[in-house]
Amino acid sequence: MSRASRLFGLSLGYFMVLLDTTVLTVALPDLHASLGGGVAGLQWAVTGYTVTFAALLLTAGAVADRFGAHRVFAAGVVAFGVLSLLSAAAQTLPVLVVLRALLGVAGALCLPSSLAIIARLYPDPADRGRALGAWAAITGCALATGPVAGGLLVSVGGWRAVFLANVPVALLSLVLVRGVRVPATGRGLDWRAQLVACAFLAALTDAVIDRRAVSAIAAGVLAVVMFLVERRSASPAVPGAVVAEPGVRRGLVAGAAVNFALSGGLFVLTLSLQRHLGPVATGLAFLPLTLPTAFNPLVTGRLVARYGPRPPVLAGLTLLTLGCLTAAPVPWLGMLLIGFGVSFSLPALVTGVVQAAPEGAAGVASGLLNAVRQVGATLGVAVMGGLAAGTAFAAAAALCLVAGLILAIGGRRS
Repeated sequence: MSRASRLFGLSLGYFMVLLDTTVLTVALPDLHASLGGGVAGLQWAVTGYTVTFAALLLTAGAVADRFGAHRVFAAGVVAFGVLSLLSAAAQTLPVLVVLRALLGVAGALCLPSSLAIIARLYPDPADRGRALGAWAAITGCALATGPVAGGLLVSVGGWRAVFLANVPVALLSLVLVRGVRVPATGRGLDWRAQLVACAFLAALTDAVIDRRAVSAIAAGVLAVVMFLVERRSASPAVPGAVVAEPGVRRGLVAGAAVNFALSGGLFVLTLSLQRHLGPVATGLAFLPLTLPTAFNPLVTGRLVARYGPRPPVLAGLTLLTLGCLTAAPVPWLGMLLIGFGVSFSLPALVTGVVQAAPEGAAGVASGLLNAVRQVGATLGVAVMGGLAAGTAFAAAAALCLVAGLILAIGGRRS
């Protein structure tokens, strides 16, 4: 297999994972009619996936470095395909919620391992920038097609078709990536530190999603425990050498801001659009936001290869700031600017964080970036969803502006 074929296979694996974060939403009415359950049950059918996905990204990155990214990626894709088949056959809502949570675990295995493999396949920084641009473009199609594909699949085969569609994608991904090898680093893995980190992220996510005081208190306690365990661990979940890199820290701040604005903005706009549009029409209304994520990362990859990751990230954060300020009064223009902002920022952020990470820590660094992004997305939905549209987008614009200033000033000093 050529490098291009393997890159496409890696992209398909994450395309499938990313698609499952949004595609089920438009299937909820049919799911409710088929399996019943209250509103809380339907919420967990969606969020059960994202909670485990976010909570296990740190561990998945460490596991990829420890045991070999190619093995972890293959295991994640196989598990995702099998669990998708089981989900399609689920007969009760609680069973589906459990299977969705397990799908999140499988998805977490796929993401940092795919980025670690790309870093191995493309050692030259310029080639890697272009490769990550192509990876982001293919995976960005999941964001562009998720709501529309979900509506079409449900109209043809009901909610079960949403899960069955994952199986051929998983098989094709495995075929294209076969034969690739990434040496294991042999880095130690402190499971106690990893479990505490996972529990902290899960509690934080649950506290934000369901606004439970108990989960918020648990997250606070676990944060203290995590700090103590990490200090004493020989193989911490978040290695100090990774976080000590200024480029990694700035990338984490920017990644959280981008996903805060994107996910929070999608939530606020969805509530507004679905007052008078159906599922498919709502998905089509989001095309000004989602289409740039399907093609613009290719441009971003070329820019990163030529100028480095910092200029595209700054451009993206600027567009996000302007888009958030415009989204409430002129939604289509705001969505267009947000879409271009996201598609400039995210591929360049991935490249910057992976390049800034110490040798042998690409999996951990990419897992940390995506864990922080998922937390940012969850906070975006919780914070922006509780505010009026104008105030919500103003808050997102302020956060993106601050992240841009940190990157601009810090990058100039380094």
